[in-house]
Amino acid sequence: MILNVSGRTDIVAFYTPWFMNRYKVGFVDVRNPVYPRLVSRIYFKDVDLIVFCTKNPHPIITYLNYFDKTIIFQVTLTPYKDDIEPNVKNKKQIIEDIKLISKILGKDNVYLRYDPILLNQKYTLNYHIKAFNKICNILDGYISHVIVSFIDDYKNVRKNMDILRIKKFSNNDFKEIGINFSKIAKKHNMTVQTCGEYNNLEEYGFTVDDCVSKSLAKKITNKNYPKWASRNNKYCGCVKMVDIGAYNSCKHLCKYCYANYKESEVDESIKNHYDDSTLLVGHLHNDDEIKIRNS
Repeated sequence: MILNVSGRTDIVAFYTPWFMNRYKVGFVDVRNPVYPRLVSRIYFKDVDLIVFCTKNPHPIITYLNYFDKTIIFQVTLTPYKDDIEPNVKNKKQIIEDIKLISKILGKDNVYLRYDPILLNQKYTLNYHIKAFNKICNILDGYISHVIVSFIDDYKNVRKNMDILRIKKFSNNDFKEIGINFSKIAKKHNMTVQTCGEYNNLEEYGFTVDDCVSKSLAKKITNKNYPKWASRNNKYCGCVKMVDIGAYNSCKHLCKYCYANYKESEVDESIKNHYDDSTLLVGHLHNDDEIKIRNS
Protein backbone atom coordinates (compact mmCIF):
# COMPACT_ATOMS: atom_id res chain seq x y z
CA MET A 1 0.00 0.00 0.00
CA ILE A 2 1.07 3.57 -0.72
CA LEU A 3 -0.17 6.32 1.58
CA ASN A 4 -0.89 9.80 0.28
CA VAL A 5 -0.43 12.23 3.17
CA SER A 6 -2.35 14.11 1.83
CA GLY A 7 -4.12 15.52 -1.19
CA ARG A 8 -7.20 16.37 0.86
CA THR A 9 -5.47 18.58 3.41
CA ASP A 10 -1.96 19.50 4.56
CA ILE A 11 -1.46 16.95 7.33
CA VAL A 12 2.26 17.66 7.60
CA ALA A 13 1.80 21.40 8.06
CA PHE A 14 -1.06 21.30 10.56
CA TYR A 15 -1.57 17.80 11.93
CA THR A 16 1.88 16.22 12.37
CA PRO A 17 1.36 15.45 16.11
CA TRP A 18 -1.79 13.49 15.22
CA PHE A 19 -0.05 11.63 12.40
CA MET A 20 2.90 10.68 14.58
CA ASN A 21 0.52 9.45 17.28
CA ARG A 22 -1.18 7.22 14.73
CA TYR A 23 2.14 5.97 13.41
CA LYS A 24 3.28 5.05 16.91
CA VAL A 25 0.00 3.26 17.68
CA GLY A 26 0.22 1.44 14.37
CA PHE A 27 -3.00 2.27 12.54
CA VAL A 28 -5.12 5.14 11.28
CA ASP A 29 -8.83 5.44 10.48
CA VAL A 30 -10.10 7.29 7.41
CA ARG A 31 -13.69 8.33 6.95
CA ASN A 32 -15.02 7.89 3.41
CA PRO A 33 -15.80 11.39 2.05
CA VAL A 34 -18.75 10.06 0.02
CA TYR A 35 -20.17 7.54 2.51
CA PRO A 36 -19.33 9.08 5.92
CA ARG A 37 -20.35 6.07 7.99
CA LEU A 38 -17.84 3.90 6.13
CA VAL A 39 -14.41 3.99 7.79
CA SER A 40 -11.24 2.39 6.46
CA ARG A 41 -8.73 1.16 9.02
CA ILE A 42 -5.17 1.15 7.74
CA TYR A 43 -2.34 -0.59 9.56
CA PHE A 44 1.07 0.89 8.93
CA LYS A 45 2.57 -2.60 8.74
CA ASP A 46 0.79 -2.87 5.36
CA VAL A 47 2.32 0.36 4.04
CA ASP A 48 5.22 0.18 1.58
CA LEU A 49 5.67 3.88 0.84
CA ILE A 50 4.54 7.21 2.31
CA VAL A 51 4.15 10.19 -0.01
CA PHE A 52 4.06 13.43 1.96
CA CYS A 53 2.41 16.29 0.03
CA THR A 54 2.80 19.61 1.81
CA LYS A 55 3.39 23.34 1.60
CA ASN A 56 5.23 23.29 4.92
CA PRO A 57 7.38 20.25 5.70
CA HIS A 58 8.97 21.81 8.78
CA PRO A 59 6.83 20.15 11.51
CA ILE A 60 7.77 16.61 10.50
CA ILE A 61 11.49 17.03 9.81
CA THR A 62 12.51 16.11 13.34
CA TYR A 63 10.66 12.79 12.98
CA LEU A 64 12.16 11.65 9.68
CA ASN A 65 14.65 9.28 11.27
CA TYR A 66 11.79 7.66 13.19
CA PHE A 67 10.14 6.15 10.13
CA ASP A 68 10.91 2.61 9.03
CA LYS A 69 9.14 3.21 5.69
CA THR A 70 10.44 4.73 2.47
CA ILE A 71 9.38 8.37 2.22
CA ILE A 72 8.90 10.70 -0.71
CA PHE A 73 8.20 14.39 -0.30
CA GLN A 74 6.30 16.51 -2.79
CA VAL A 75 6.70 20.06 -1.51
CA THR A 76 4.65 22.79 -3.14
CA LEU A 77 6.49 26.08 -3.49
CA THR A 78 4.87 28.90 -5.45
CA PRO A 79 5.66 32.61 -5.75
CA TYR A 80 2.23 33.87 -4.69
CA LYS A 81 1.67 36.38 -1.91
CA ASP A 82 -0.94 36.28 0.84
CA ASP A 83 -3.66 37.53 -1.50
CA ILE A 84 -3.65 34.04 -3.03
CA GLU A 85 -2.07 31.97 -0.24
CA PRO A 86 -3.09 33.78 2.96
CA ASN A 87 -1.66 31.34 5.51
CA VAL A 88 1.30 29.74 3.77
CA LYS A 89 4.56 29.92 5.70
CA ASN A 90 7.45 32.18 4.73
CA LYS A 91 8.82 30.87 1.44
CA LYS A 92 12.46 31.35 2.45
CA GLN A 93 11.95 28.96 5.37
CA ILE A 94 10.25 26.43 3.10
CA ILE A 95 13.30 26.51 0.83
CA GLU A 96 15.62 25.90 3.78
CA ASP A 97 13.43 22.97 4.86
CA ILE A 98 13.58 21.48 1.36
CA LYS A 99 17.37 21.66 1.52
CA LEU A 100 17.41 19.93 4.89
CA ILE A 101 15.07 17.14 3.76
CA SER A 102 17.22 16.64 0.68
CA LYS A 103 20.26 16.17 2.88
CA ILE A 104 18.41 13.63 5.03
CA LEU A 105 16.56 11.62 2.39
CA GLY A 106 18.52 12.36 -0.78
CA LYS A 107 17.49 14.73 -3.54
CA ASP A 108 15.74 12.04 -5.61
CA ASN A 109 13.20 11.63 -2.80
CA VAL A 110 12.20 15.31 -2.79
CA TYR A 111 10.02 16.69 -5.57
CA LEU A 112 9.35 20.38 -6.01
CA ARG A 113 5.80 21.23 -7.03
CA TYR A 114 5.39 24.60 -8.75
CA ASP A 115 1.68 24.16 -8.62
CA PRO A 116 -0.64 25.60 -9.84
CA ILE A 117 0.39 28.25 -12.33
CA LEU A 118 -2.18 31.01 -12.73
CA LEU A 119 -1.91 34.17 -14.77
CA ASN A 120 -3.39 37.58 -14.04
CA GLN A 121 -2.28 41.20 -14.11
CA LYS A 122 -0.08 40.72 -11.03
CA TYR A 123 1.22 37.20 -11.62
CA THR A 124 2.26 37.52 -15.23
CA LEU A 125 4.10 35.14 -17.51
CA ASN A 126 7.39 36.99 -16.93
CA TYR A 127 6.74 36.96 -13.18
CA HIS A 128 6.53 33.17 -13.21
CA ILE A 129 9.59 32.71 -15.39
CA LYS A 130 11.67 34.91 -13.09
CA ALA A 131 10.30 33.20 -9.97
CA PHE A 132 10.93 29.71 -11.38
CA ASN A 133 14.47 30.68 -12.31
CA LYS A 134 15.13 32.03 -8.80
CA ILE A 135 13.73 28.93 -7.09
CA CYS A 136 15.72 26.52 -9.28
CA ASN A 137 18.87 28.55 -8.79
CA ILE A 138 18.53 28.43 -4.99
CA LEU A 139 17.68 24.70 -4.97
CA ASP A 140 20.39 23.70 -7.43
CA GLY A 141 21.90 20.46 -6.12
CA TYR A 142 19.05 19.82 -3.68
CA ILE A 143 16.32 18.58 -6.01
CA SER A 144 16.25 16.65 -9.27
CA HIS A 145 12.56 16.78 -10.22
CA VAL A 146 10.04 19.59 -10.66
CA ILE A 147 6.30 19.11 -11.23
CA VAL A 148 4.10 21.91 -12.54
CA SER A 149 0.39 22.20 -13.19
CA PHE A 150 -2.03 24.86 -14.38
CA ILE A 151 -4.99 26.20 -12.45
CA ASP A 152 -8.22 24.23 -12.89
CA ASP A 153 -11.87 25.20 -12.79
CA TYR A 154 -12.59 24.03 -9.26
CA LYS A 155 -15.56 25.17 -7.17
CA ASN A 156 -13.27 27.18 -4.89
CA VAL A 157 -11.61 28.82 -7.90
CA ARG A 158 -14.95 29.99 -9.25
CA LYS A 159 -15.92 31.32 -5.84
CA ASN A 160 -12.69 33.33 -5.59
CA MET A 161 -12.58 34.73 -9.11
CA ASP A 162 -12.78 38.30 -7.81
CA ILE A 163 -9.46 37.66 -6.03
CA LEU A 164 -7.78 35.39 -8.58
CA ARG A 165 -8.82 37.43 -11.64
CA ILE A 166 -7.52 34.65 -13.85
CA LYS A 167 -6.35 35.31 -17.38
CA LYS A 168 -6.95 32.41 -19.77
CA PHE A 169 -3.79 30.71 -21.03
CA SER A 170 -3.02 31.24 -24.69
CA ASN A 171 -1.06 28.80 -26.83
CA ASN A 172 1.83 31.24 -26.67
CA ASP A 173 1.68 31.27 -22.86
CA PHE A 174 2.04 27.49 -22.80
CA LYS A 175 4.87 27.73 -25.31
CA GLU A 176 6.78 30.34 -23.30
CA ILE A 177 6.38 28.39 -20.09
CA GLY A 178 7.46 25.20 -21.82
CA ILE A 179 10.55 26.71 -23.44
CA ASN A 180 11.69 28.78 -20.48
CA PHE A 181 10.97 26.29 -17.70
CA SER A 182 12.67 23.51 -19.66
CA LYS A 183 15.73 25.66 -20.26
CA ILE A 184 15.96 26.72 -16.62
CA ALA A 185 15.47 23.18 -15.28
CA LYS A 186 18.09 21.75 -17.64
CA LYS A 187 20.57 24.42 -16.56
CA HIS A 188 20.21 23.19 -12.97
CA ASN A 189 20.24 19.45 -13.81
CA MET A 190 16.54 19.04 -13.04
CA THR A 191 13.71 17.42 -14.93
CA VAL A 192 10.42 19.27 -15.28
CA GLN A 193 7.06 17.68 -16.01
CA THR A 194 3.38 18.45 -15.82
CA CYS A 195 0.87 16.88 -13.44
CA GLY A 196 -2.16 15.36 -15.12
CA GLU A 197 -2.39 18.02 -17.83
CA TYR A 198 -3.76 17.56 -21.36
CA ASN A 199 -0.93 19.82 -22.52
CA ASN A 200 2.21 18.08 -21.26
CA LEU A 201 4.61 20.52 -23.00
CA GLU A 202 6.71 17.62 -24.27
CA GLU A 203 7.46 19.46 -27.50
CA TYR A 204 9.27 22.14 -25.49
CA GLY A 205 11.46 19.78 -23.48
CA PHE A 206 9.24 18.70 -20.59
CA THR A 207 9.59 15.12 -19.38
CA VAL A 208 6.44 13.05 -19.78
CA ASP A 209 5.87 11.23 -16.51
CA ASP A 210 3.45 10.82 -13.62
CA CYS A 211 3.93 12.29 -10.15
CA VAL A 212 4.07 8.80 -8.61
CA SER A 213 4.49 6.54 -11.62
CA LYS A 214 4.22 2.78 -11.91
CA SER A 215 7.96 2.55 -12.59
CA LEU A 216 8.83 4.67 -9.55
CA ALA A 217 6.53 2.64 -7.29
CA LYS A 218 8.02 -0.59 -8.63
CA LYS A 219 11.54 0.68 -8.07
CA ILE A 220 10.82 1.64 -4.46
CA THR A 221 8.48 -1.15 -3.34
CA ASN A 222 9.33 -3.95 -5.78
CA LYS A 223 5.57 -4.29 -6.33
CA ASN A 224 3.35 -3.59 -9.31
CA TYR A 225 0.68 -1.00 -8.54
CA PRO A 226 -2.36 -0.33 -10.75
CA LYS A 227 -3.38 3.12 -11.90
CA TRP A 228 -5.17 5.30 -9.34
CA ALA A 229 -8.59 4.61 -10.86
CA SER A 230 -10.47 6.79 -8.37
CA ARG A 231 -8.79 9.88 -9.76
CA ASN A 232 -11.26 11.76 -11.95
CA ASN A 233 -8.58 12.85 -14.41
CA LYS A 234 -7.94 10.89 -17.58
CA TYR A 235 -4.51 12.50 -17.92
CA CYS A 236 -3.34 11.26 -14.50
CA GLY A 237 -1.44 7.96 -14.58
CA CYS A 238 -0.32 7.91 -10.95
CA VAL A 239 -0.44 4.60 -9.14
CA LYS A 240 -3.16 3.72 -6.67
CA MET A 241 -2.65 5.46 -3.34
CA VAL A 242 -4.70 5.75 -0.17
CA ASP A 243 -5.35 9.30 1.00
CA ILE A 244 -5.76 9.56 4.77
CA GLY A 245 -6.79 13.21 4.87
CA ALA A 246 -10.15 14.97 5.17
CA TYR A 247 -11.54 17.66 2.90
CA ASN A 248 -12.26 21.17 4.19
CA SER A 249 -9.70 21.01 6.98
CA CYS A 250 -6.64 22.85 5.62
CA LYS A 251 -5.69 26.11 7.33
CA HIS A 252 -3.70 27.44 4.37
CA LEU A 253 -6.95 28.60 2.73
CA CYS A 254 -5.34 29.01 -0.68
CA LYS A 255 -7.80 30.61 -3.06
CA TYR A 256 -7.22 28.05 -5.83
CA CYS A 257 -7.54 24.93 -3.63
CA TYR A 258 -9.76 22.03 -4.71
CA ALA A 259 -9.71 20.36 -1.28
CA ASN A 260 -11.29 23.25 0.64
CA TYR A 261 -14.41 23.33 -1.48
CA LYS A 262 -16.39 24.60 1.55
CA GLU A 263 -14.13 27.03 3.41
CA SER A 264 -16.94 27.68 5.87
CA GLU A 265 -16.41 24.16 7.24
CA VAL A 266 -12.66 24.53 7.86
CA ASP A 267 -12.99 26.15 11.29
CA GLU A 268 -15.43 23.44 12.36
CA SER A 269 -13.04 20.72 11.18
CA ILE A 270 -10.20 22.31 13.14
CA LYS A 271 -12.36 22.47 16.29
CA ASN A 272 -13.18 18.78 15.86
CA HIS A 273 -9.59 17.66 15.46
CA TYR A 274 -8.05 15.75 18.36
CA ASP A 275 -4.47 14.51 18.43
CA ASP A 276 -5.56 11.33 20.23
CA SER A 277 -8.37 10.43 17.83
CA THR A 278 -7.99 7.63 15.30
CA LEU A 279 -9.60 9.96 12.73
CA LEU A 280 -8.20 13.26 11.50
CA VAL A 281 -11.50 15.02 12.16
CA GLY A 282 -13.84 13.94 14.95
CA HIS A 283 -14.13 10.55 16.62
CA LEU A 284 -15.62 7.21 15.65
CA HIS A 285 -19.38 6.79 16.08
CA ASN A 286 -21.17 3.71 17.34
CA ASP A 287 -22.84 3.15 13.98
CA ASP A 288 -19.64 3.51 11.91
CA GLU A 289 -18.76 0.52 9.77
CA ILE A 290 -15.02 -0.12 10.06
CA LYS A 291 -13.32 -2.14 7.34
CA ILE A 292 -9.67 -3.15 7.28
CA ARG A 293 -7.95 -1.86 4.17
CA ASN A 294 -4.67 -3.44 3.10
CA SER A 295 -4.39 -2.35 -0.52
